[in-house]
Amino acid sequence: MYGFTIVENLQKFDKDIKRHELKYHRERVLISKEFTFDAAHHLHCYQGKCKNLHGHTYRAVFGISGYTDEIGILIDFSEIKSIWKEQIEIHLDHRYLNETLPKMNTTAENMVVWIYEKMNQVLINRPDDCRLEFVKLYETPTSYAEVRREWMIHE
Repeated sequence: MYGFTIVENLQKFDKDIKRHELKYHRERVLISKEFTFDAAHHLHCYQGKCKNLHGHTYRAVFGISGYTDEIGILIDFSEIKSIWKEQIEIHLDHRYLNETLPKMNTTAENMVVWIYEKMNQVLINRPDDCRLEFVKLYETPTSYAEVRREWMIHE
């Protein structure tokens, strides 16, 4: 019922498939990449439990759209990971967010905009039509804040 076959003739580039066949379409596509980080924070001017120092395992989700290159890739997932590691995560993972982020109340709503700005700052300088469409920041498995590109365009 769920049988499988072993590939006997591995497809060979320039024999079984040509360079001009690698790109299948000319449509805008969206790819997504997720990351997690652990951090501590507390909220100011708040009368709930979050006024006390506590921590979360956050989950950040990025949506990036654009057109694929000549081999069918929009942006390599490893490049997104490098941007995350070098530009964003260093300020967040295993940190006291009230100390490492700009002066702000470290709410998910404030943090998601900061994360969007950091990722967008890198992507906007790319030569292709790659653009950041959204960022979601989950503070818990069931609670998140989101920002979208169209909301960040100020007239």
